[in-house]
Amino acid sequence: MAAYLMFEIDITDPSWGPEYGEKVKPLVAKHGGKVIIRSTEAVRIEGARDVPTVVVVLEFPTRDAAQAWHSDPAYRPLIDLRNTGSSAEALLVDGV
Repeated sequence: MAAYLMFEIDITDPSWGPEYGEKVKPLVAKHGGKVIIRSTEAVRIEGARDVPTVVVVLEFPTRDAAQAWHSDPAYRPLIDLRNTGSSAEALLVDGV
């Protein structure tokens, strides 16, 4: 069953973006994942939280593959890089 990692990212300094994007794409693919949503134009239709700067949804073939990507030692430096200019909320959910 497919699994999805959903990120809400608030960007405070976009300088990390080009390096992060270049390095994260092949790492996601290595674990069988793909980007299915990357949007800077989210609209909150329920709730009171602020709308994030960017919403990203990654699709993986399984929950195990998604967790393997997120715990891959090669991804840790990219998390640190992303955190130099943003904060993020992430959820892992199964598809139907």
